Amino acid sequence: MPIVMDMVWRGVTPEQYDAARKLVDWEGDPPAGGIYHVASFSNQGLHVTDVWESAEAFQRFVDTRLMPGVQQIGIQGQPQVDIRPAHAVFAPGYQPATRRR
Repeated sequence: MPIVMDMVWRGVTPEQYDAARKLVDWEGDPPAGGIYHVASFSNQGLHVTDVWESAEAFQRFVDTRLMPGVQQIGIQGQPQVDIRPAHAVFAPGYQPATRRR
């Protein structure tokens, strides 16, 4: 069942996000199970909304790729994360990519 992941990471800057984006390379080498990702910023910091095929796929990405990259860059603190089942997913521009498994 798809899940929605909302994250707020206080204090993270656009420059830090872009450094993580480049290092982890989730766009060049999309993680298995990732369906949709959008990032934005407020005066609080980074806001991310993702849709994943499962909570397990998201956690695998966090454990094996995201957090090692975040630690390498030196991003401080912990994000506030909310995960819940998706009721419906509509992404008319989304075309599934062939993924390496």
